[in-house]
Amino acid sequence: MHLTGAKVTHQQKAWHVDFFGDAGEQLTVRLPEAAALSEEDAIDRAREMMVQLTPFGTRGGEPSLNRYDSLSNGNFDDDQPPFGVKH
Repeated sequence: MHLTGAKVTHQQKAWHVDFFGDAGEQLTVRLPEAAALSEEDAIDRAREMMVQLTPFGTRGGEPSLNRYDSLSNGNFDDDQPPFGVKH
């Protein structure tokens, strides 16, 4: 999914963050009201949640080491260059 946009709504004491892809995909993340103070916070928290759920290319599916690691693509400590990079 190649992200093209996001929409945030606040309903029934929860944040609903809709992410839209270039091929018509849509993914909705629902957060409790206390998880974010603003629409921008809700988008950031929803992205963090998706990264934590995605094992592809990140430490073989192991949990993130810290917040910075959860936001990275997980290849900073590897000996191998990122995909598609040739030296």
